[in-house]
Amino acid sequence: MTEESERHPLQTIGEPEWTVLESVTEYETGWFTGGYDLVEQPDGTEKRYYWAALAPAVVIVAVTDGQLLFVEQYRPTIRETQYELPAGIVEPGESFTTAGARELEEETGFRPESVSLLQTCWCSTGVLRHKRGYVFAEGLTPGDRALDTNEFLTPKTVDVTDAIEVAREQPTNDATIEGLLLADADGLL
Repeated sequence: MTEESERHPLQTIGEPEWTVLESVTEYETGWFTGGYDLVEQPDGTEKRYYWAALAPAVVIVAVTDGQLLFVEQYRPTIRETQYELPAGIVEPGESFTTAGARELEEETGFRPESVSLLQTCWCSTGVLRHKRGYVFAEGLTPGDRALDTNEFLTPKTVDVTDAIEVAREQPTNDATIEGLLLADADGLL
């Protein structure tokens, strides 16, 4: 079982409001941990709430010269290729902004001049223990691309004014639309 002190600091969960009678880790894959908490509900009944815990991730909204940077990537889980925002895992000790700058350069070969945090949130809280940060990056200059062994993606740019429309074309994903809507709400697109 993963102890609270071993969890990524950005992934720490709060103290339970309901009594947790038992917390069981059923499997660990190296990519995520799965298990359940047996809780006493407010009406006194007991129920297992299953969860999967993933490392925190960062999603990068990167803009330069009126262009927004996407990556085109095949996703085996849905068996489709899609345009999405660059994204990746936040390593222990990294902030969302530091991870965003690193992931942007690794995936696209562009180094940002500045990175700012747009928002953090818990994702799919009915089943996941997964925190996501959204960052805005600008002032892109060529850097060193360094893809992971499981990354096969192509950087693509679109006009900022078309970004949300492009992101809504099927197949689409939550992180891309959320990141663009957050940046747009802050007047950055």
